[in-house]
Amino acid sequence: MRRIRIAPIHVIPVSFLLAIIAGTLLLMLPFATAQGVHTDIVTALFTATTSVCVTGLVVVDTYAHWSLFGQLVILILVQIGGLGVVAVGSMILLITRKKFSLADRMLLGDSLNVDKDKGLLFFLSRIFKGVFAVEGLGTILFALRFVPMLGMMKGLWASLFQSVSAFCNAGMDVVGPNSMMDFQDSPFLMTVTMSLIVLGGLGFVVWFDVIDTVKAGIRNRMSPGSMFGHLSEHSRLVLIMTLVLLGFGTLIILAAEYNNPATIGNMSPGGKIMNSLFQSVTFRTAGFASVPQEKLSELSCVAGYILMFIGGSPVGTAGGIKTVTAFLVFMNAFSYIRGKKENVIFHRRVSEELMRKAAAVTFVSMSAVMVMTGLLLTRGIGLTDALYEVVSALATVGLSRGLTPHLDLMGRLVIIVSMYLGRIGPISMAIFFTKGTGNDNKIRHAEGTFYVG
Repeated sequence: MRRIRIAPIHVIPVSFLLAIIAGTLLLMLPFATAQGVHTDIVTALFTATTSVCVTGLVVVDTYAHWSLFGQLVILILVQIGGLGVVAVGSMILLITRKKFSLADRMLLGDSLNVDKDKGLLFFLSRIFKGVFAVEGLGTILFALRFVPMLGMMKGLWASLFQSVSAFCNAGMDVVGPNSMMDFQDSPFLMTVTMSLIVLGGLGFVVWFDVIDTVKAGIRNRMSPGSMFGHLSEHSRLVLIMTLVLLGFGTLIILAAEYNNPATIGNMSPGGKIMNSLFQSVTFRTAGFASVPQEKLSELSCVAGYILMFIGGSPVGTAGGIKTVTAFLVFMNAFSYIRGKKENVIFHRRVSEELMRKAAAVTFVSMSAVMVMTGLLLTRGIGLTDALYEVVSALATVGLSRGLTPHLDLMGRLVIIVSMYLGRIGPISMAIFFTKGTGNDNKIRHAEGTFYVG
């Protein structure tokens, strides 16, 4: 019998697709839904896709439509999707003491989007230990409020679900139909949720770099400024970009919604700042909502498009084109305008290959946004709602202006494809369908004369 061989570049998209199919089949089982509730194949497919792609857009209420078994399936899919199918499979091999081939290591490196010739398996093990420690702490903190409110068993389950969903930037919960709107006046719950979202979105490389640097700094009695200077250029850029984007989003939303009674207009000054910050954080691919998204002003929506499109940071659980990608695209244009021949960050040159990749990721992502939004517009949906839904799906955010449950079959299929593209990355999908072998790179053509600008 002839074995089917799959090229490494195809494994990651196929692995997510297989996880979605498996999740769809499990969610279609009769005991996956609440008593007296029926689940059609499109609803099961949509829910499996939003779970594996850690998006959070839902066509049925997670807390009411699904049984405990169905919610458990969703939680497992969210965890697998957040960490990556290949990473989870590799961890299972590591636990069972199976040998890793060179191809396995290369595939794992590609799935984690890191280039580590040595210590890759140690890095993977460290990721899982860190993830479960953070999610466990999040569960305990949530339980302090959810257990008294919901009872022991339901409260613990809601706490675990909320913690995993927040850390994986999925935005789904089993507490009720209103996401975080019922807790918009609870600084404790909102702070815990935001902390998990930000930690998941920073990226594991930054995690471990910060931890190792702080440990070394404490041993050597270094100042905080000196510790920051000892971080890698990647970690410094991610931390700065994260703070800048969160600050930008908070200020814009606070100014735009300050007197809007449908969102934060009737809150105290402290509540307005807290909920503006929460909205800025959740725009970064999280999907939890403390205010009705359909009531946001146009200015807040525009800020949302930008923040959702950029998303979190590389090698984490967040989606979007990523903070570093967005900065490289901006810096490339700025360097050209200033007549610079090299792109330099923190006295380190950025390779041309990385600049080309950043441009390609941004271009393909923007193209996907335009195509998918155009398809939704053909369904009679307004531009603001359609663009909000598509950017949210492609960036695996999960925020909606109340449109998702009302989508027709074609609309749901558009969002399903958008969520899938957003999770594997549009650039991966573009490569997936190409058949080039790279032989063209061996040919050097004569330089032509072209004019731009």
